[in-house]
Amino acid sequence: MQKTFSIIKPDAVKRNLIGHINQMIESSDLKILASKKIYLTKNQAEIFYEVHKDKPFFSSLVEYMTSGPVQVQVLEGENSVARYRKIMGATNPAEAEDGTIRKLYAESIEANSVHGSDSEENAKIEINFFFSGLELA
Repeated sequence: MQKTFSIIKPDAVKRNLIGHINQMIESSDLKILASKKIYLTKNQAEIFYEVHKDKPFFSSLVEYMTSGPVQVQVLEGENSVARYRKIMGATNPAEAEDGTIRKLYAESIEANSVHGSDSEENAKIEINFFFSGLELA
C-alpha cells in the first residue's frame, strides 16, 4: 500500500471542514493512518515550501499557512498519491472538476483548502517532516 501526505489548510480548518474533507478521503478508499492539528511556525512553513522560495507568491504562501491551525495527515491506499490528487482537484479551484475538494471548498488559488504530495518520493519527505516513526506505528 502506498502512503501520501495531506494538509487541510487554514481556510478549511477555520470553516470546520476537516470532517467533510476526511469523509471524501475515506469514501475514496483511502485510510487516514495519522492525523494531527498543528500551528506551523514561519520557519517550518519556509522550509516546507522551500521549493517555491524564488516565486513571487512565496511570502504570501508562508503568511497564509501560518495564519491558523492546519491538519496534517498520512493517507494510505492503492495509488494513494494519484488518487488523493484526483480527489483534491486542480490547484486553481476555477479549473477543478466538479465534486473535488477544491471545487467544493476552496476560496482562492492560494486558499485552496488542501495540499497533497505530488509524488511518492515527496510523500515520504513530507510525511517525515511532520510525523515521527512512533506516530505511524
